[in-house]
Amino acid sequence: MNSELPPLALYVHMPWCVRKCPYCDFNSHQLTSAAPDSRYIDALIADFETELPMIEGRRIETLFFGGGTPSLFKPLEIGRLLRALRDRAAFAADAEITLEANPGTIERGRFAAYRDAGINRVSLGAQSFSGRALEALGRIHSSDDTYLSVEELKGAGFDNFNLDLMYALPKQSLPEAEADIAAACALKPSHISYYHLTLEPGTVFYARPPPLPDQDAAWDIQSAGQHLLAEEGYEQYEVSAYARDGARCRHNLNYWQFGDYVGIGAGAHGKISFKLPQRILRTVKPRQPREYQAAATAANETVGERRIVAPEQLAFEFMLNALRLNEGFTAEIFEARTGLSIDCVAQQLKVASERGLLGKSGASSGNGWAPTSLGRRFLNDLQTGFLE
Repeated sequence: MNSELPPLALYVHMPWCVRKCPYCDFNSHQLTSAAPDSRYIDALIADFETELPMIEGRRIETLFFGGGTPSLFKPLEIGRLLRALRDRAAFAADAEITLEANPGTIERGRFAAYRDAGINRVSLGAQSFSGRALEALGRIHSSDDTYLSVEELKGAGFDNFNLDLMYALPKQSLPEAEADIAAACALKPSHISYYHLTLEPGTVFYARPPPLPDQDAAWDIQSAGQHLLAEEGYEQYEVSAYARDGARCRHNLNYWQFGDYVGIGAGAHGKISFKLPQRILRTVKPRQPREYQAAATAANETVGERRIVAPEQLAFEFMLNALRLNEGFTAEIFEARTGLSIDCVAQQLKVASERGLLGKSGASSGNGWAPTSLGRRFLNDLQTGFLE
């Protein structure tokens, strides 16, 4: 492993939603009270303190509040947590701090208060601008809620915000999908996440599938969406991520470049690299909020489970992330982030190249690889080629 440790990020999971969406396989739980338990903030602080020995001397570059619906927490609670985190660890002066928000949970004036609390980027879960599609997806908001939320965002001074959109929705036609793209671009976000709706095990949609576009229709929708986004100045840099110049999501880039991250909160995952001895540690916290809060506040040395990643798994774990990027990776970053020689995957790189899934990249050094257009379409095939 290179002597330089990867950049370090922090992920904070807020697990509650007003209602569980039928397609969602994230660790989210329906809220049964008027507001989330404020003692959850105390648990997050205690959890973070157990992680501090592993990141001593390191600086946090980005922070992401994900969920669930983090915007269910009041700005005062988010501010209290941010102050506690900053008191305990070093943050970069330009740290990117993102809050996920649902258009149906934002009260007037909250975005300004989140800004004052320290949030400088917002990811808004629009998903669609079609009333029929939003109803089919089980969303609690309307397109008007999204428009009002964006107006509120801009009024609060947020010029860096993301809109989440989904495509291949129940009964969605190509014109309907194109209308969603047009509506999103008209709001001028700095970043758009454009996701294919997939049926994940354990969800309502998986058990009772809705009528979805077939593979060819979904591919036509995806291709048209990518074309429209490019015309509007949004460059695709990852499977579902499109950004204006200088507005790539630094937090997610760190994941895809196999960087390090501390994960706190119910069900949160983490990845921490160490130099001596060379190793990578994975962490995972209890999924159920009550179980998590009890563990975090019990003053134990650790919260949840920790395991060292086996060396033979590292190449595949790296490729699961790096091959999502349009620009791929270089031999240098592979060796720096895994501690392995690029020679250990030479045969897999050769086979993927011969199949037309992978091409050379890195104009300056000539020792980089990136998915081809075919490789991006059949990404799962490309990634599984690196399984031992």
